[in-house]
Amino acid sequence: MMRISDSFRTAVAGITVHKNRSFLTILGIVIGITAIMAVMSIGQSAQELIVGQIQRFGPANVFVVPGRQPNGPNSAAGTILNDSLKEKDFKDLQKKENVPEAKAVVPYVFGYAAASFGSEIYDVMVIGSSEYVQKNFDLKVAEGRFFDVFETDQKARVAVIGNKVKEELFGSANPIGEKIKFKDQKFQIIGVLAAEGQGSFIDFNKAVIAPYTAVQQNVLGIKYFNRIIVEAESVEALPGVVRDIKTLLRNNHNIDDPEKDDFFIQTQESIADSVKTVTNILTVLLTAVAAISLIVGGVGIMNIMLVSVTERTREIGLRKALGATNGNILTQFLFEAVFLTAIGGVFGVIGGTLLTYLLAYVANKFAGLNFSYIFSVSGAIWGIAVSFVIGLVFGIFPARKAAKKSPIESLRFE
Repeated sequence: MMRISDSFRTAVAGITVHKNRSFLTILGIVIGITAIMAVMSIGQSAQELIVGQIQRFGPANVFVVPGRQPNGPNSAAGTILNDSLKEKDFKDLQKKENVPEAKAVVPYVFGYAAASFGSEIYDVMVIGSSEYVQKNFDLKVAEGRFFDVFETDQKARVAVIGNKVKEELFGSANPIGEKIKFKDQKFQIIGVLAAEGQGSFIDFNKAVIAPYTAVQQNVLGIKYFNRIIVEAESVEALPGVVRDIKTLLRNNHNIDDPEKDDFFIQTQESIADSVKTVTNILTVLLTAVAAISLIVGGVGIMNIMLVSVTERTREIGLRKALGATNGNILTQFLFEAVFLTAIGGVFGVIGGTLLTYLLAYVANKFAGLNFSYIFSVSGAIWGIAVSFVIGLVFGIFPARKAAKKSPIESLRFE
């Protein structure tokens, strides 16, 4: 009786006879597993990067966002453009009697504008806030200083610029004390931020930060806020702070039905959960798309195995004449199919690992992203497991066909 180990050795020998054909056969599997590994690893890295940026704000921050809670891509744009957060809301949130457990209330306005100095022009993100923005984002000043509460109250046209803005507008010259223009409005530069990797939300290297009072009036021409961040005294105080904010804003906006809120509240935890949900969905969808190539590879393996069965008809007849059973023949050809896909799975994992490392390196080196390389253990396990399944599913038909061949007819085959 033929042992499993004998069937395995025979299967390996059958594959190595036609090395080039075997290589081309497993190529589809290699590409599919490589794509799956890369997608899952990049998805995990992107999730870590974005969540890390969110955590820069600190766990005790509450984000007040204008507009209705977005529930799809069509509603998100309306949220960004909503003007429901007014000066009165900001001032009322600052009052201790309204939000007793609030430690700080920080307003934000932002938009894009062309900054110019002499003949140089550079498109920047203009961020208007209070002096507390430096703590919110843990910003480091490389030259000069940050603006203070007095300058914010006085609507002073002073600005702190990012490292890239300095490079584009001033080159190697010292920008401190110089004035940049937004249309016909001049802002004096008082500080330059230290260079940092590009974040998921804001690239401060390409930003100009100024008192929100001056940005609202002189750059954006608005009288509302794009965001208000309320820092609670502690993480434990968050539920009470959220409740107080909702009560205050509903009273200010004459809202009786919470379903009609023209604002919504986010915490670090809720934002991180949303990001994880989105990245997980995208990873699953992209993995499903990448898996299509595995099906193509599986069809290729089935096709080659059918050709192999036809080519080896006399061999099958001879082995059966020498005592091999249908089960022995089935096992041999099934082993061949699984062995091919297993090899493809292993090389696919290696290829996916190298591709992901290369993409992470390029993102860090040339795009300025703090993109860490993550080896997806689950991707590797799934890749190898799926390759085995592909071998079994697409190898069973050719193997059954080989096992059912009559030994007499097989020996007569020319």
